[in-house]
Amino acid sequence: MTSIMCYTENLTKRNAWSNLQLRIECAMIKKFKVSQRSFYISCTILHTKVTGSVNQSTLAYIPITSDHLKNQKENDALVFPNKFSYPDVYYCTKTIQRYVRNNQPDDALKLFDEMPTRDAVMWNSMIKGCFDCGKLDMAFKLFDEMPERNVVSWTTMVSGLLIHGRTEVAEELFTKMPLKDEAAWNSMIYGYFINGKVEEAVRLFHEMPSRSVISWTSMISGLDQAGKSNEALFLFKQMLFCGIQPTSMTYSSVITACANVRDLQLGLKIHGHVMKLGYVSDTYITAPLITFYAHCKDIDSCCKVFYEKMHTSVVVWTSLLTGYILNCKHEKALEIFSYMFKSNVLPNQSSFTSALNSCCELEALDRGKEINGAAVKLGLENDVFVGNSLIVLYTKCGNINDGLSIFKVIAEKNIVSWNSMIVGCAQHGYGKWALIIFSQMIRYEVSPDDITFTGLLSACSRSGMLNKGRCIFNFLLNYKSVKVKLEHYACMVDILGRNGRLNEAVELVRNMPMESNTSIWLALLSACKMHSNLKLAERVAEAIFNIDPNCSAAYTLLSNLYVFAGRWKDVSRIRGMMKNKQIMKQPGLSWVNLKGLRHEFRSGDKCHPMTTEIYEKLEWIQKKLKEFGYVPDQMFALHDVEDEQKESLLLYHSERLAICFALICSVEGSIITVMKNLRVCGDCHSVIKLIAKIVEREIVLSGKKIERSLKSYYTVKERCAYKRGMKARIISKKFEKLCDASDVLQAGNIFTGQSAWPDVLYHLTRVDRLEGMMRWMTERMAASASAGMDVPVFPGRRHHQDPQDPGGHA
Repeated sequence: MTSIMCYTENLTKRNAWSNLQLRIECAMIKKFKVSQRSFYISCTILHTKVTGSVNQSTLAYIPITSDHLKNQKENDALVFPNKFSYPDVYYCTKTIQRYVRNNQPDDALKLFDEMPTRDAVMWNSMIKGCFDCGKLDMAFKLFDEMPERNVVSWTTMVSGLLIHGRTEVAEELFTKMPLKDEAAWNSMIYGYFINGKVEEAVRLFHEMPSRSVISWTSMISGLDQAGKSNEALFLFKQMLFCGIQPTSMTYSSVITACANVRDLQLGLKIHGHVMKLGYVSDTYITAPLITFYAHCKDIDSCCKVFYEKMHTSVVVWTSLLTGYILNCKHEKALEIFSYMFKSNVLPNQSSFTSALNSCCELEALDRGKEINGAAVKLGLENDVFVGNSLIVLYTKCGNINDGLSIFKVIAEKNIVSWNSMIVGCAQHGYGKWALIIFSQMIRYEVSPDDITFTGLLSACSRSGMLNKGRCIFNFLLNYKSVKVKLEHYACMVDILGRNGRLNEAVELVRNMPMESNTSIWLALLSACKMHSNLKLAERVAEAIFNIDPNCSAAYTLLSNLYVFAGRWKDVSRIRGMMKNKQIMKQPGLSWVNLKGLRHEFRSGDKCHPMTTEIYEKLEWIQKKLKEFGYVPDQMFALHDVEDEQKESLLLYHSERLAICFALICSVEGSIITVMKNLRVCGDCHSVIKLIAKIVEREIVLSGKKIERSLKSYYTVKERCAYKRGMKARIISKKFEKLCDASDVLQAGNIFTGQSAWPDVLYHLTRVDRLEGMMRWMTERMAASASAGMDVPVFPGRRHHQDPQDPGGHA
C-alpha cells in the first residue's frame, strides 16, 4: 500500500486529484478489505455522477483494477484514476467513515482537508469521527469552521459531548440550537441516562413538544437500566393509554423490565401479546424472553422459548447460557456452550464470560483452560471481559501465576481487571503482590473504588501486615472519592484481631459511624478464638445473637472455643441449643476435579468407589509422617473422646482423603489442587506441608499453596539449629522476613520490563523492611563464608544477583 502511494506521488504526469482518487481506492480495497463487487459498484456510481452515464468500456476494466490493487500491481492499477477529473463527495465521505471505524482519524482529516468541495454530510461525518476517536478539540474546531450547520450538525455535537460525559457543555449547545427536531430531543434524553441524570431525562421528556414511539422506548429503556423498572412499566402503560403503538424494541425493553422486577404475570401477558403480533421469532424478543423466565426461575419455559425455532444468533444462545447460570445449573450451562460450537454459532465475549463464570462456580480449572484455549483461537485473548473472568477463575483455583499471565496480556485493563488481581492475591496470602499491583494501578491513573480497598485490607489481614493495614485504612477514611463501608471495617477488625489487638478492635467497633453487622462481630469472634480470649468471646457472641439468633457460625466458633478451653459442659450446652433451634452446622467438604469430574469427600467418607485404595494410601502417608516426627495436635479434635480416637478423627479429615485420591489418580509430578468449603484446621495445614515434602509434589489447598520449596527452607533451619543452638529461633524469624522481601522482589517485574516501584507505595512496600534485611543479608553472607557454610541468600528460592535491581533474578 505504501509503495502505491509513493509511486503515484512521484509521477509528474498525474494531477493531485488522480493521486487522491487512487489513495481512496487503495484504502477501500486493502485497508478495509471490501469485496470486488463493492468496489465495482462504488466505481460505477462515481463514474455515473461524473459523466452522467455509464460507459460499458469503463465498467469492463474496473474489476481488473480491483485485482491489481489487491495484488499490489501499481503500474497496471494507475490506468484507472485518469478517467475521472475530480473525486466524488459521496465516495470520499464513505472513505472517511471507514477511516474512522478503523481508528485512523489522521488519515480521515487529511482526506477531508484535500477535498475541494464538502457538503453537510461530510462535515457531520468528520465531526462524529472526531468524537468516536476521542478528539473533542478537533470536533469543536470543525464545528466552528462549518459554513452551514443543520440540525444534524448540532445533534452530532450534543450526542458526542454527552457520550464523553460533558453534560454541561451539551446542555449549553442544546439550548442554543436554532431548531430542535425529535432526534435532538431523544439524543439529549439518552445522554442524560448514560450519565446517570435520570431526573433531568424525565423532566426533558415531559417538556418535549411531540413524542414518537422512539421517545417512549428510549425513556422505558433508560429507566429500566437506571434501576427504576417499576417506573418503566408504569410509563409503558401510559404509552398505551396515549395510543402509541409499541414496536419490537419497545416490547424488548418492557420484557427486560419485567425480568428485573420478577413480574411473572405481566411478563406472561406481554409474551402472549407479542406472539399474536408475530414478534416472537425476532431476536430482540426471544433473548429478553429467555432472560425473563430465567429471572423468574422458570428454566423449562426458557428452553421452550429457545427451541421454538432453530436460532443462529449468538445473543439468543448466550441468553439461554446465562439463564442456566442464574438458576445455578452450571453443568448444563457448559453443555450449552459446547453445543454452540457444534451448531456453528461462534460465542462472543458475553458467552465466554458466562461459561467461565460457570467454571469458576464449579471450580473446574481443566474445563476453564479448555475455554481459555477456545478464546485464544477466536482472537479474544486480549479482550478485557474474557480476561477478567479468566483472572477470577485462575486466582480462585489457586493459580496466581496463570492469573498474572492473563492480566498482562489484557489490552485495555479496567477497574475490574485490577480489582480481580488484587483480590485474588489477597485471598491466597500474597499481600505484598497485592500492594505492588495497587501501585501499578495508581501509576496507570486508574482510580480505586471500594472493592479495591476491600482487597487491599484483606491482603494485609491475611498476610499479617498490621502497620500497612492501618496506613491503608487511615488513608481510606480521608479519601473522599470512596465511601467507607461495613466491609472495610470488618477487614480492619480482622487485621487487628489477627495481630492480637483485641481491645483496639473492640474500640473500633464501638466508635463506628454506622451500626455493626454480624460480619464485623464474627471477625472479632474469630480473633478471640485465635487468641483464646474466652471472656471477650462470650460478650461478642451475645452481640451476634442479638442481631441474628440463628447464626450457625457464631455457635460453632463459640463451641470450638469451649473445646480448646476444655469446658465440655459448655460445649454440650451450645450444641444442645443448636439442636433445639434446629441450627445445622455446615458440613466440611473437600473435592478434587479430575478429567472433568468432581470427586467429593467428607470426613471419614467411605462412599467413593476407590475407598480401599484411598485408605491404603492414607495409611502409608501416616507411617511416613511418623518417620518425620509428626505428632497430631489433638486440640483440633473437637470431641470429648480418648486420645486414640482423637487421632483417628484427625486422620480421616476430608482434605486428607482428597489428597490421597489425587495422589493415586493424577500424573506423577503434577500439581495437586484440592478445594474445601471451610477453613482448614491447623493440624491438617501442618500435615499437608509435610505431605508435600514426602511426595515431592506441589499442593494447592483451597487456593493456599503448600509449596515444595519449604523443603530447602526447613533444611537451612535445621542447619542453623545444629550450629547455633538456641539462636535458631531468631535466625528462623529473620529468614521468614527475608522470604517476604524475596516475594516483593520477585513480584517487582511481573507486568512489564519497567520498574514496579512507584513513589506512591515505595515506603509502603519496601523501606520499612527491605533496607534492614539487605544489611542483615550482607552480614549473614559474610558470617557464612567465614564459617565455611553454604547458606542460600533466599531459602528455597533462587539467588538474587543485584540488590539494586528488583528484577535481576538468575
